[in-house]
Amino acid sequence: MALKIDVLQSYPAIDENAVDALLSKEIEKNNKKIVVLDDDPTGVQTVHDISVYTNWSKDSIAKGFAEKNNLFYILTNSRGFTTAETEKAHKEIAAVVDEVAKEAGKEYIFISRSDSTLRGHYPLETIILKEAYEKNTGKKADGEILCPFFKEGGRFTIGDVHYVKDGEDLIPAAETEFAKDKSFGYKSSNLKEYVEEKTGGAYKKENVTAISLEDIHAVNIDKIEEQLMAVKDFNKIIVNAIDYVDVKVFCVALFRAMAKGKTFVFRTAAAIVKVMGGVTDQPLLTREQMVVKEIDNGGIVVVGSHTEKTTKQLEMLKEISNMEFVELDATLVRDEEAFAKEVERCLALEEKYIKAGTSVCVYTTRALITADTDDKEDNLRLAVKISDAVQSLVGRLSIVPSFVIAKGGITSSDVGTKALAVQRANVLGQIKPGIPVWQTGEESKFPLTPYVIFPGNVGEVSTLKEAAEILMK
Repeated sequence: MALKIDVLQSYPAIDENAVDALLSKEIEKNNKKIVVLDDDPTGVQTVHDISVYTNWSKDSIAKGFAEKNNLFYILTNSRGFTTAETEKAHKEIAAVVDEVAKEAGKEYIFISRSDSTLRGHYPLETIILKEAYEKNTGKKADGEILCPFFKEGGRFTIGDVHYVKDGEDLIPAAETEFAKDKSFGYKSSNLKEYVEEKTGGAYKKENVTAISLEDIHAVNIDKIEEQLMAVKDFNKIIVNAIDYVDVKVFCVALFRAMAKGKTFVFRTAAAIVKVMGGVTDQPLLTREQMVVKEIDNGGIVVVGSHTEKTTKQLEMLKEISNMEFVELDATLVRDEEAFAKEVERCLALEEKYIKAGTSVCVYTTRALITADTDDKEDNLRLAVKISDAVQSLVGRLSIVPSFVIAKGGITSSDVGTKALAVQRANVLGQIKPGIPVWQTGEESKFPLTPYVIFPGNVGEVSTLKEAAEILMK
């Protein structure tokens, strides 16, 4: 059942300054490196001045461990992987992380950062991380923490049910378009039931520990710590949250439990990463902070996501009079020769516009292209083929755009890693709430270019237009 947004005001206020003081002490005592495995590039949507590595070579992981920051991201892009590819990548990452950690003399924590609307390879990814961690360290993973709260995107967990904000309403997640995802769909909005559904009954809903809003808003840290201390056998803990301060209260108890020897693996959205990492708030980015090299060329916006929200945002983007629009006919994807010609046509138009100083948006046909079978991985492979074409419309550019905006998780990952060839990026911050900006590294195709990673499921109808206008000024 949907709730009204007013429910968020119905819980007693928490003294955030007092909680911040407690949390700061716990973060200072924590000497474990937080390694965030991000299944698409949007997971950095809450942080700034943090590194993202797009490969998991030993050299990259060692650089992450050597940084002063207590966390770093590894972009896996596993949302666009098959099951076999996901398993292989996570086993490789876990092995390299443990090798580097032992050489550096540091302990570590794995956070599997995924979609705030509950899509992705779950529970596969955390099972692999748990098994590898136990094998490599000899320690048992006592539990798994699920925290899909993400305020910037309007994702709240109340009474164990996860909600997605839509205007003035909070819609149970399973009633949204995201739950109908061809590859990662689900039926349960109640996170206890979601756990049982996704694990095929291996973990029962009655055995899931819920951290309630009532205990959080009573700042009953001792009780929450007791709940965490009691968890064993990799049972699940779900965190109810409607604001960042709720996550902060939980994390005080969490760090205390970990200090007493409890070990957890995390499956979360972006918010708890910011809290555990002690990342400060900062204002939204200005154009001057993002554009460090002024050039006369236009910028490029690439839109691959097919969510209803993206389509509405694209329609409003078309109101920008001095931007050109090129549609890639994705219906041709099954005809290799015709699709290749279509990509060439779009690329030629882009080059012409950008060289003339005009920004351009290239977008895929809005009709969702699906495989002829019901096989989830066939649909995923088809989506990846289209996304590969979309990223090539950036990667094959012969001129440097003034900025790049990519819309959609798989699209933004492919543009970042394949088209722009980024190996390490610095997260500058956010251009709009929940919409991160990378500054590309010197090794990339277009060094020091602002790269805006725009999730398919974030923002209001006008947000894509507003972001483009900031960069076009």
